[in-house]
Parts: sequence; structure tokens; C-alpha cells
Amino acid sequence: MAAIVTDQFRILNAANFIDSVANTSNSYYVFVGLANPTTSGYGRNTNWDSNTPNPTDNIDYTNFVGDAMMFGKKVTSNNARRVVRRVDWVRGTKYDMYRHDYSLTNLSAVSKASRLYDSNYYVMNSEYKVYTCLDNGSSGINTTGNASVDEPTFTDLEPSVAGSSGDGYTWKYLFTVTPSDIIKFDSTEYIALPSDWQTSTNSQISAVRGNANSDVNENQIKKVYIEAQGAGYSQGSHEVNILGDGSGAKVVVEVNSSGQITNAVVSSGGKGYTYGIVDLGSINTNSSTKAELIVIIPPSKGHGYDIYKELGADKVLVYARFDDSTRDFPVDTSFAQIGIVKNPTSFGSTTIYDENEFSSLGAIKFSSVTGTVTIGERISQTISGETAKAKGFVSSYDTETKVLKYFQDRTLFLNQTNFDTVDYVGVSTLSKVLDFASSANAVTGTGGFSGSIDTTFSGISTNPTGTKLISLGSQFTNGIASPEINKGSGDIIYLDNRPLISRNSRQKEDVKIILEF
Repeated sequence: MAAIVTDQFRILNAANFIDSVANTSNSYYVFVGLANPTTSGYGRNTNWDSNTPNPTDNIDYTNFVGDAMMFGKKVTSNNARRVVRRVDWVRGTKYDMYRHDYSLTNLSAVSKASRLYDSNYYVMNSEYKVYTCLDNGSSGINTTGNASVDEPTFTDLEPSVAGSSGDGYTWKYLFTVTPSDIIKFDSTEYIALPSDWQTSTNSQISAVRGNANSDVNENQIKKVYIEAQGAGYSQGSHEVNILGDGSGAKVVVEVNSSGQITNAVVSSGGKGYTYGIVDLGSINTNSSTKAELIVIIPPSKGHGYDIYKELGADKVLVYARFDDSTRDFPVDTSFAQIGIVKNPTSFGSTTIYDENEFSSLGAIKFSSVTGTVTIGERISQTISGETAKAKGFVSSYDTETKVLKYFQDRTLFLNQTNFDTVDYVGVSTLSKVLDFASSANAVTGTGGFSGSIDTTFSGISTNPTGTKLISLGSQFTNGIASPEINKGSGDIIYLDNRPLISRNSRQKEDVKIILEF
């Protein structure tokens, strides 16, 4: 039994995601993690950078990702936009015209696409204005149309030609990408759409949207395409009706001395059409060859009424910036995984975490350190009364504040040969998971450093030199700080493995994630 998932379902899913982000009961975060992807262990490999593995879509792997997660930035409505494939206007290029009936048996004439949203029927100009191509000068005789010569720059509400070259193009202005959206969402591959087209009070958007409402303006049909000119029709200019399930649409057809239809211009757009038939009965006096005129049906109520449907907005771009403005985002770390997590919970509770950012790392404040701390190295601490040790991986070490941040994942506790669950000698001790503790026992690293925990320190800020108060981003008790979210909490809905990225104080990471629905 044949079935399809339609384009409109994908567009709906993108809209639902945007609505979910805007819902204050949800918290979405862009996160980064895995500071040491090239060390031996679960989910890692030594040639990670040159042969980065694809993430695995199962619960086991996403749990590991949760273990190695380090910090995250909240996604708000201001940082998520529906986007469409970028098509730039370039002089001398042929573009498809908008048609509602592209298919496997009716490919777009220029790009040979079998679906509207894969064809090049819209453009963005050099001023970030976006237009739909309603006419490219094509017909059943000139099937691919003309090269576009005149760049559209106008913002008129009605479709218009762009210049005086006579290139045959008619464009419908939709919107202009705002400067703030250019800064956040600009891409060589995508165009960011306005966030709230249906409800926006922006004067330009509301004007375009309102003008396109054919229920009010009765201007739905904009184009009648001449597939076949026919012969034997009455010479001259004739206004005829467009029949179908709508009402009020008319088109003026021009017939030459040979009885062929040479031009068709919509004189009244009407409303309510899902299909249309041009009534040529009054001028078909002795037609030997029948004409075929195709009424092009706009999306929704008219071009510009619903740009998400018009442009096929089935993708969302999510933006986040990580910089050195907070200690939650340490600048001396590295990361190899980027993702989105929905609704992590606050540490020690079931409440959804709702702050602007989080650190999912544990932290230790030292009073003194000997040796050099290396990002990604293993650390351990002897715990009083236990035969096992607390273990972790270094994510960051701040020499100014003497705060070390760490994470614990299964690599530390699995069978150390193949990093699997095969039984091994010492499993009762070596596979036991313990937290680091405030005690006199030092924390040591495989690289040779040793740190004494500052068991007298409690609070969220420190003043190591006596001249500068520094916020640590985490609440410490006797030299130990817990993560801000529960390990493994929330649903990871997107994950990308990347070659290792090393942070430093002179750089900012702008993360742009494309979600395809």
C-alpha cells in the first residue's frame, strides 16, 4: 500500500518545534561535550579528528553523551528561526517560476526538480530582500524561460517586473531579512524567515500578509500559464472567466491573427480556488487545435499570506554563542560533541532546569597544586573507608582560581581492555562509581599533578589576589561543587560529532544547528 509523508507534515513539525521552544514549560539547551575524544575508551577513537565517527542513535550512546556533556546555553525564541534553502539572485541566471503542480511527471523546467520546494522559484537579492518568481517568461513554446537580467529591489505589495530589460520576470516581494537575523542566522546555505509571520505587527510584514488575504482582497490568482497556444480562436483581446471551485477570477487573453493565444494576464484574482479552468468557450468559434491554459494556484489564500508554506519551511536553525563571559564556559577546554538537550533537571531534584546556561561538570577548588594539569587526563582520589577511588576526566583547570572541572563517564569504570562489560579482575573495586569528596586526600592526575582540596572554601565567588572578586559559576561547599543539572537528564534530540575544537580566551564559538524535519 503506497503512502507518503507530505511536505506539509514536515512544515508542521518545524512549526511545532518553534512553538515548543516558545513554550515556557520547556527548556532547550545547545550543549558541548567530550573533551578527550582521542583517548582510549567508550565512544572514542585515536583518529577521531581525521575519521570522526557518526553518533549512534540508541539509548546507550546518548547516555554516554550525557556523561561527557560539559556546559550548555539556553535556546530561546530569539535564537531559533525557520529557514529555507538559500537561492541568491545572480544576473544572467534562469530561475524556475512558482507552480503548484511540480511532480515526477512534471519537473520544474530549469532545475528539473520533482517538488516545488526543491526548485529555484524564489531568490534573495543583494539587499537581503526575498521574492517569489511568478513568471520567468516561459510558456509551452519557451519552456525554460529567460535569463533574469533585472535584480528585483522593490517592496511593492503587488507583483511587478524588476526593470526595463523586458526579461519576462515577474516577482512578488515577501520580506527583508532583518539585520539582527543576519548577524545570528546568516548562512551561505540558508535564508532565515521572520519568526512570527502570522501574528507580526511589523508594518511591512502585516502589509504583505494582509494584501495576500484573498478572502478580503479577492486577488488570489496571479498567473495563468500558456502550456499550448491552440489555434482557431477569435482574434483580439478578450476577458474571460476562470472557473473552478473559487469565484471572481478573470483573465485577459490575447489572440493573434492565426487564432493562437499569445498572452494571458490575470485581471481579477478572485478567491477560494484550489483548481481553475479558463473558460474559452466564448472565443472558441472554430478551434482546430485546443489551447491549454494552466491556472497557477498560490499557497494558502495568496502569495505572501503564509510564507512558511509558500517557501517550504521544514528546517529550523538554532543559534548559540559560547564566549568567555562566564565561568560556566571555561576557555581552556576542548570539545568534540555538539547537541541539543530538552528539559534537563536541576541537580538533586526533578524540576526542569530553567536558567540561561548550565554547567554539567563537577568542580574541585584546590588550595595548592603541584605539577601541570592537562585537559582530558584522568584524575582520581582515595576515598576514606572505600577500597575504590573516585575517578574523572579533566574538563578545565583555572590557574587563577585553582578550580578544576571534571566529568565522569563509563570509560573510567568499564573493562579497561575493550571498554565493555566483560568481567575482569578487580571489577568490584575498579567499576564502583564514587564522587570526589572534601577531605585531606589529594586529587592526582595521570600526568603527574597533585592538588590539595581547599576544604575551608564555601561559596560561589573567590578573591585569589585580594583585588578582584571572581564568580565561579557554581556553589562550592568545603571545596566541592556539584553539577547544575542531573547527569543524563533530559532528552538529547540532536547530536553531532566534530573534530576536536579547542577553546581559548580570544575566540567565541557561534554554534548554528540545522534541524531538518
